[in-house]
Amino acid sequence: MKEQSEKTFQTSEKEMLEVNDSTEKEKADTTNLQDEPVNLSENVSETDKVSEDADSSNIGEKKRCIADTSCKDGIKEPDWEEKYVALNDSHLRLIAEFDNFRKRTIREKADLIKTGSTAVLTNLLPVVDDFERALNTLQTTEELSSALDGVKLIYEKFINYLSQQGVKVIEAIDQPFDTELFEAVATFPVAEEAKKGKVIDCIQTGYMLYDRVLRHAKVVVGE
Repeated sequence: MKEQSEKTFQTSEKEMLEVNDSTEKEKADTTNLQDEPVNLSENVSETDKVSEDADSSNIGEKKRCIADTSCKDGIKEPDWEEKYVALNDSHLRLIAEFDNFRKRTIREKADLIKTGSTAVLTNLLPVVDDFERALNTLQTTEELSSALDGVKLIYEKFINYLSQQGVKVIEAIDQPFDTELFEAVATFPVAEEAKKGKVIDCIQTGYMLYDRVLRHAKVVVGE
């Protein structure tokens, strides 16, 4: 009887241990199931947090664009005021540079008018020296023919110099009267029909500078 009681007690103890093991296993499974949703919720909350941060950043940018009138459809437009200031500054600089150039040109032109004849006058000085020597010679010499030859040489030298500067004598005698070249100071009757309307005498020689009349020739015209 005693042995039977011990067996029954051992069997009961074994069943109790199995029941306890089963209970602990169920508790562990339940704990794992409870932990998994927590982890999932943590992942979901982190994703939502990142999305919320991005949305809040976009909203802030859009608010800034709305506050800034230079933004259009979320894109910032160029600053037209800065461009206007830069272009206006460039325009004013160009005006100032042109005004300086104009003033400098006027000043250089005035200086050229004042000093442009320097070379011409310098080259005329030897001719003046020749005239001085000729006058001294005429006062002391008794041979007028030699003095006359000297004056002719001076005259030819002077005419050659004028031709080098583009100045030439206007041929007048026996030329048809032309108001562009001649100035009639008198008319004189002529017997020959061929001399009517032509220059028969030159009172004052005329000159041209290249193709421009430097001085009209004063002439007498036949009629």
